Amino acid sequence: MDIVNLLSTDGVIAKLHATSKKQSLQELAKHASAITGLHERTVFDVLLERERLGTTGVGNGIAIPHGKLPGIDRLYGLFARLETPIDFDSIDEQPVDLIFMLLAPEDAGADHLKALARVSRLLRDKAMCEKLRGSDQPEALFALLTETATSHAA
Repeated sequence: MDIVNLLSTDGVIAKLHATSKKQSLQELAKHASAITGLHERTVFDVLLERERLGTTGVGNGIAIPHGKLPGIDRLYGLFARLETPIDFDSIDEQPVDLIFMLLAPEDAGADHLKALARVSRLLRDKAMCEKLRGSDQPEALFALLTETATSHAA
């Protein structure tokens, strides 16, 4: 599962303005709605429900909110670089500034897990995260995220 199969240039937000976890999820849901055609509230509710099970703030300034939704036929990814780090109830209690959201069809099963693993591996790379934090251009962020897809086998 390569990042280029999940992410489009429309799915990269270089300067997301949010002051809280809830607001960041609302903004991501708004962007996801435009890309997937799903209602913004439907996406937000799925993300919020997943957060109630446990935080998707995985540490080192990274969050990977995700959920399964009826009405989509493939996996979608959105990447956001926040203007200002926010509290995301992360496992390491550090603020989050990089968010990669994944949305999957209800019946995605193993594909959903493979995509989560792929995104997690990508964002565990400290050098990659430094590069992502160093750019505020959507095209550059997209290039960084997708070029590694070819250099790191999934």
